[in-house]
Amino acid sequence: MRDAALIEHISRLPHSRANFKQLVRELGTKGTNREELETALARLTARGDLIELRSGHYVVTARSREYAIGRLHMHRDGYGFLISERPIEGIQGDIYIPAESAESAMHGDRVLVRIARIESGGRADGEIVKVLKRSQPTVVGEFRLGRRGQFVVPQDERIVQWIEIPEGLEFPSAGKPEDRIGVTAPRVSSIEDLDGMIVNVELLEYPQRGSKPVGRIIEILGLPDDFGVDVEIVIRKHHLPHHFPPEVVEQAQSIPNVIGARELAGRRDFRALDIVTIDGETARDFDDAVWVDRLPNGNYALQVHIADVSHYVRPGTAIDTEARLRGTSVYFPDRAVPMLPFELSTNLCSLNPKVDRLVLSAILEIDHQGEIAGQEFTPGVIRSAERMTYTDVHLLLEGDAGLRERYRPLVERFELMRELALTLNRKRVRRGSIDFDLPEPLIEFDQWGAMTGVTRAPRNIAHRLIEEFMLAANEAVASHLESAGIASIYRIHEKPDAKRVMDFEEVAAHFGYSLGIGAIPVKKFALTGRRRDGTKQRRDVVLADAGVSISSRQYQRLVAKIEGKPEERILSYLMLRSLKQARYSTENSGHFALAAQTYTHFTSPIRRYPDLIVHRLLRAVLAARSPAPEAELHAIADECSQSERRAADAERELVEWKKVKFMAERIGQDFDALIISTAKYGLFVELADLFIEGLVPIDTLPGDEYAYHENVRKVVGKRTRREFSIGDKVRVLLDRVDANERKLQFSLLVEERGTKRRAAGRKRFQRN
Repeated sequence: MRDAALIEHISRLPHSRANFKQLVRELGTKGTNREELETALARLTARGDLIELRSGHYVVTARSREYAIGRLHMHRDGYGFLISERPIEGIQGDIYIPAESAESAMHGDRVLVRIARIESGGRADGEIVKVLKRSQPTVVGEFRLGRRGQFVVPQDERIVQWIEIPEGLEFPSAGKPEDRIGVTAPRVSSIEDLDGMIVNVELLEYPQRGSKPVGRIIEILGLPDDFGVDVEIVIRKHHLPHHFPPEVVEQAQSIPNVIGARELAGRRDFRALDIVTIDGETARDFDDAVWVDRLPNGNYALQVHIADVSHYVRPGTAIDTEARLRGTSVYFPDRAVPMLPFELSTNLCSLNPKVDRLVLSAILEIDHQGEIAGQEFTPGVIRSAERMTYTDVHLLLEGDAGLRERYRPLVERFELMRELALTLNRKRVRRGSIDFDLPEPLIEFDQWGAMTGVTRAPRNIAHRLIEEFMLAANEAVASHLESAGIASIYRIHEKPDAKRVMDFEEVAAHFGYSLGIGAIPVKKFALTGRRRDGTKQRRDVVLADAGVSISSRQYQRLVAKIEGKPEERILSYLMLRSLKQARYSTENSGHFALAAQTYTHFTSPIRRYPDLIVHRLLRAVLAARSPAPEAELHAIADECSQSERRAADAERELVEWKKVKFMAERIGQDFDALIISTAKYGLFVELADLFIEGLVPIDTLPGDEYAYHENVRKVVGKRTRREFSIGDKVRVLLDRVDANERKLQFSLLVEERGTKRRAAGRKRFQRN
């Protein structure tokens, strides 16, 4: 009997419960024997779809209000929260797990929780019944040698348990150089040499109530401040696969470097066209190449040629298995962890100039309204005429005489590209697509790899060309696969939750703006509840998200209104936060931000596994073959969404770490800043032009005792009534850098008779 059928059968029983003998009796007539049933029940229980209340008694988890399954999010103080995988009637938000119950689990574990209490406002408490899946096979941290034994203190403060290292276990050398990224191997000859070093630990025993986890050291990374160790820590903290297994490397190296006549059979030859790639100056792999022409009927011909990774990476091979495990390439400021081996990512699959490369091509006819008048998809072969950069294309289109002479045969084609890109952009604007033009930080390094500053990443018309062409190709492929009636992977972006829209509206109102949705019918009331640490507080609780209707066009209009205004940076950021995260799914629910009914990822198969899957699906449709089953695609979509989050978290963390290191040498310096958020404990500020954030504690604010007024999101002086609000410009002085927590602490500077002085608050800052 299939798992789904077994779940459905138990769900139909009273209270969605059954015992083993009952199931044997009821299902035996349908051909299910006892052994098959035992196996299925064990599998479903291990997965969390069923709960075994006591021996031989099962309940369907999804039908139970007493139990919940999800990821455990730990706090450094020992308590945690369950992020449930399904909504539970009567519960608002995450389920609080007290410290004594969380002792047997670790941050990120998938756990089964019994709901102990639900308060009238929807707040819930629970206790962990079972750990279904461990998320921490290894832990990276600092080795400490003391009187009470040997321990590793995790770098991730959410892993609250220290890892015990039993005496007598052998410890490794620094490992093979190819297993490490740019780090000089430390020399360790005794256990005493390890004290204070960063190590990676394999867990042998997981924590239980009253006992610590136990592990053994499998890697020695070096001292915390050694060059490159920060990258190594982040890679291991987020469990990023970072070296390729021998069988993957061997398979990649065995692929011929020359395209044979057999490989060209059935492919369209585009090698005579002046096709180009356009990427950043530091790019090493080139997924996409483009070509634009004007057709006799006046329409545009757009060709988007994408590296045919699916030709080289076949399903079920060692390379494919590893690519699926990684899900995506991870890009750090000064290096990358690629999804595919070097032989493919920067050589055979990369659309390098002046060499033949296999592609999967989208050929689109586009009218002057930006609408698709015709489309075709075909395997092909190209020979890129030039490897162009965003900077050179931008300068060429701006009239740079030297570049226009250098690329004289391509000038007219680039101008046509600009014309088409602007046409496509106008079409997206008409339908309500949102364009957030948020500045992105660019970390700068010197020749020795030390960070020298943070600047705004450039964005110009050349970026717009590629963006518009890739969006058009992605939409066209998604539409083609959907019309073919096969299961596919879509890139979806769901409508925002009502509460997040409401929160944004409250902030926007202080600046005199609104999304234009009118009154939001979400009931709220105040009650005495508990903070996350268990202390009591009075707070507002949302009861319902009913009746909010929001469209992307409303966001789009507000983006246009604030363009160029001082508050643009803050409101754009807050608008972005009010939206859900895009993800991969086999269910097509559209893309809210793009205002697209159908969308997928097709254009980056070198660095994204979903794109590779979409290539395989498109090839199957073109060849009239059976595509992958929907169940497998569903699993891949979920895995890749998680891999994407993991990569984004790792990239973000390392950038923040680099920023903190950069600021550690600037204690005592003052900066212009913008208040980007307010809270009961102070003002969050962002330094102008540096994209670096920090906190001004509320008890250091000058001249008065201040309190946070949540209803207006302001910090207000009790006597002077002086206000600090989101969007205010201030001058701050860097007081403290906490390298462990990667936090910066500032104080306000005030002007006094032409000089600057630190603002004195009720409690003066004490340096550690």
